[in-house]
Amino acid sequence: MFPYDPKLLEAVSRPPSSIAEVMATMQAIDAVCADGDGLKWFNWLYLQVTSAVEQRVGQGGFHDLPWLAELDVQFARLYFGALGSYLAGKGAPGCWSAMFARRNQALVARIQFAMAGINAHINHDLALAIDATCKATGTVPAHGSVQYQDYTAVNSTLDGLVEVAKKTLMMRLLGDSLPPVTHLEETMASWNVAAAREAAWVNAEVLWKLAAFPPVWSRCLATLDGMTALAGKALLVPVPVVAAAMAPRLA
Repeated sequence: MFPYDPKLLEAVSRPPSSIAEVMATMQAIDAVCADGDGLKWFNWLYLQVTSAVEQRVGQGGFHDLPWLAELDVQFARLYFGALGSYLAGKGAPGCWSAMFARRNQALVARIQFAMAGINAHINHDLALAIDATCKATGTVPAHGSVQYQDYTAVNSTLDGLVEVAKKTLMMRLLGDSLPPVTHLEETMASWNVAAAREAAWVNAEVLWKLAAFPPVWSRCLATLDGMTALAGKALLVPVPVVAAAMAPRLA
């Protein structure tokens, strides 16, 4: 879709093993992507989030820092893996494909791409990342655990960054202004990071319990992907140019 896609594929070809490597890969993606690439704006927001979480971890106050660091790495691997698989022509989860396939849609706002990526990453990937992290650390996803407490402790930080992004990225993909009256305000207002992350934790508990039943586990994940893809497509509905002409009549 973009002439530099082979460089993106190379950037995500090696799974990260530390938060530093996660950030290095995101920085490489940012350096390659043009402003007219919707991927750039999700990646930009994700980089801000990862940096903020790393700073918060450095300040202490958590119960299980190795678990939180492992979650960051497992989480990012799913994003990089989906992007790499899509660019290699091997397909990706439907929720990611919904965004990747629209990366060059100039009538879509930057914030829409950022939120569509967050939708795919939290509503689909996060449950898998929690599951993988618990397996790697010998823990169990459970409400009330110290890991859950650490997990929810970063919600306010993430919410704050998303609110800033809603203001910073409220423009079309190529940087031109949006019409004064659009559907975006209501769409963006309906998003709540804390609620989405809570649902992801619950889904992780469900997937954990279903591990003994692989066919049911697979169907559950497929359903989750389908629902997340539907939400992603709704988030990426273009802002029509005609809205600008209608604005004076609505005043």
